[in-house]
Amino acid sequence: MGMEGLWGVLVGALVTTLSAVGAVFAFKLSNTPMTSLGSLWTFMGAVMVITLGGLGSAHGIRVSGSQAAGVLSEKPELFGKMFVMMALPGTQGFYSFVCGIMMIVLSGVLNKGAAVSNAKGLAFLAVGVGVGLVEWWSAILQGQASAAAESLTGRQPSSSGQAILIPALVETYAVIALVSGILLILWISQAVF
Repeated sequence: MGMEGLWGVLVGALVTTLSAVGAVFAFKLSNTPMTSLGSLWTFMGAVMVITLGGLGSAHGIRVSGSQAAGVLSEKPELFGKMFVMMALPGTQGFYSFVCGIMMIVLSGVLNKGAAVSNAKGLAFLAVGVGVGLVEWWSAILQGQASAAAESLTGRQPSSSGQAILIPALVETYAVIALVSGILLILWISQAVF
């Protein structure tokens, strides 16, 4: 992990800490009883998954977009083929957003007076961190894979169909993390603990 990766993790931790403090103030201002820290853990899990996925997608798109700009400066007619490969690392940000919103909605945190147990809150936090890390890392790696595919397409435009498979294979693991996250969130929200 390079300095950019470390910087992304540090920014994510800072955003999570600030969101936790914001969650505490939100409970205080709305006069919602906070009988456990479960709601706080849930908010932190949601913010972690959204932050990490968004940071990874931004980084991945920067990498793939830089390569696409280089190819397009010489062959602007390849824009349609470059656009798809350039945008692929952005999907992880969407996947993370879906998981974060599901955590908040299905946990009951938004219901005034609803209490989330510490165990459930920590479970949501664990899912948020786990899914967020997979989405973050896969977005960065997909950006690199997209850059390689764009380079191949720039040299051999007829190979764009095969080239897009390179970043699409990385997408598989982002989708696996999304589906796993959704299933775990549904299970945790319905579990009695």
